[in-house]
Amino acid sequence: MKTYAICPISDKKINERVARVNGAFTVLLLTLFGFTNQWFIPAFLVVDFYMRSGSLSKYSPVGFSSRNIVKLMSLEELLINAGPKIFAARIGLVFSAVILLASVTGLHVTALAFVAVLGVFSFMEAAFGICVACKIYPFVYKFLYKTKL
Repeated sequence: MKTYAICPISDKKINERVARVNGAFTVLLLTLFGFTNQWFIPAFLVVDFYMRSGSLSKYSPVGFSSRNIVKLMSLEELLINAGPKIFAARIGLVFSAVILLASVTGLHVTALAFVAVLGVFSFMEAAFGICVACKIYPFVYKFLYKTKL
């Protein structure tokens, strides 16, 4: 199996510009959490990533804000497949949940480690348009759906 050739595919499309602004918002929120250690920041991210990872994406506060910023800046729409971004939102949901759990249980170093990883992933999306989820997906797919011989 060629692991580099697999990426989650969806029949939905998303504006890449909005996805990149979403990434920037995530970096800003994670940075704010890093300085304040306020539990409600990862709690907000859990809810927001949950919305973006399913059928509630149009209600996501981060997504709503990002769409309005892109519209305000009159950036040209660049539609891409939503599958990788949905998978990335699910990864963000898991990481945010771990950060929240670690934060409320006093495991601050663990929380900050997960903040750093999610922050790097989000920064790469925001700054360079690199979706780390597409790089991780083949391994998740292989682990979950490996064929039995």
